[in-house]
Parts: sequence; structure tokens; C-alpha cells
Amino acid sequence: MRHVTVAGKLWYCVSQFFKTLLNFVTMRRLLSKLINRALLTEPFAPIMDIGAGVHTNARRRLIVGLGNPGMNGSRHSVGMAVLEALAARLRLAESWHGDRHVSGEVIVSDIEDTQIVLLRPRLPMNINGVSVAKAAVKYSIKPEHILLVHDDLDKPLGKLAMKQGGSARGHNGVWSCVECLQTDVMPRLRVGIGRPSGETLVNRHVLGRFSQEEQKILSGVLEQSVDILLSQLTDEDVQSPLLPPGGRPALQTGKRRVCSISPAKDTTCQT
Repeated sequence: MRHVTVAGKLWYCVSQFFKTLLNFVTMRRLLSKLINRALLTEPFAPIMDIGAGVHTNARRRLIVGLGNPGMNGSRHSVGMAVLEALAARLRLAESWHGDRHVSGEVIVSDIEDTQIVLLRPRLPMNINGVSVAKAAVKYSIKPEHILLVHDDLDKPLGKLAMKQGGSARGHNGVWSCVECLQTDVMPRLRVGIGRPSGETLVNRHVLGRFSQEEQKILSGVLEQSVDILLSQLTDEDVQSPLLPPGGRPALQTGKRRVCSISPAKDTTCQT
């Protein structure tokens, strides 16, 4: 009887711990949601089509590097590093300028017949979506034409993957974008950063800077990331996901292209 009582108390303590942890995560998400909505002067209205009375450029694209402002070089801000590499490739590295209307830094340029808007949010990662939604409204860009670039814990450094919409998979920056844009159709380039080794906490790992050894791999990752982005922007065969008439778009189930990178090899992709 004593063993049953001890086991019962142990189970109660464990269940209370997970309940507290769940409540913390829930409260954190709720707080982020309230901040997202407070910072948006008006709710984001999804752009449907020209017939809806809003003029949109069919070949206008918004590319967003998710991250924390002022934390360049950290694993969590690798999406911003990719955008910086893209701007450098396009010889636009000196063209970044602040735009208070979108709470971020932008570059507007053209690639062939596509107008591109590069965005680096000036808001913390957890509310990056506010900046993205403001830019989408200002430049009249549909959510399915917004490409998010962000870090991915579940992939080792050197791995890249294109994901055509879907859930945020626990990424707070992506979750903020989904919340503010009221849809999850945005394609994403996921840049692997790997999970921490040993007893290093996840938060400490993602907010930390790449080691010298990792930086050797990172240079190749940035180069191949830019190649993928340019192919997405210039490929005329890339079709936008179809949206249901009205309401929240359904989760996308399109194919995923996974790219593996090593310093001595070319990028190989599987679909």
C-alpha cells in the first residue's frame, strides 16, 4: 500500500510539472498574440485578387529573414544572414534602409520581371509577424508570395529544406507570421542549425553564435541558400498554392525539396 501511495505522489508531482510547463507555453503564446495584435494598427486583410479591388503585382515577392535585431551572427538569426548574403549577391548590400511603416529594414529591387522586397524585421523574433504583415499590406503582396527564411533545430547545420506552407513546427517567428497573416500558406526556406550537444540548453544554443568550425560550413550554407532563393524567384514554373474561396486557407501538402550541403560537394536535392 505504501508503494502505491509513493508512486501516486510521484505521478502527481510529474503531472503537475508538465501542467505548469504547458501553462507557461500557453501563456507565452497568448502574450505574443496580444502583442502581435496590439502592434498591428488594423487586422491584416488577406489580399484575394484584383477583382477584390486591390491592385497586386503578380510577380512581386516578399522575402523575409526572420531573426532578432541586433543579434547578427546568432543561430536564431541565420535567416537574416541569408538575406544579407542575397543582397550582397545582387550588389545591393548598401541599399538597406529603415522603414518605420513596416517596423523593419527593406530593399526593393527587380530580378528579371519580378519585383522583390527584402525585409529584415526590427522587432523581436516572437513578433516578427507584425513587421511581415505590415510589409505585405504596404506592398500589396499576397501571403503565398511571401517567402520566410528561418533557422531549424531539427536539421543539422549544412541541411536546407523548402517547405510549402503548413504549421510553424514550434518556431515562434513563423508562428507570429501565421498569426498576423491569418494563414499558413507562406513557403519557407528552413536552414538547419542542429540541436545542442551535451547539457547545453536550447535557448542558449539558438541565441548563441556559430563556432569557428561551424562558420566554415555556414559560408557554403549561405551561398547555397541564395542559389535556392534565386531559383524560387526566377522559376516561371513555380505555381502559387491554390487557396479555397474565402476563409482560412487549408494546410499545404505539397512536396518538400531537401538539400544537403557539405563544404566539398555541390548541393544535392531530393523531392
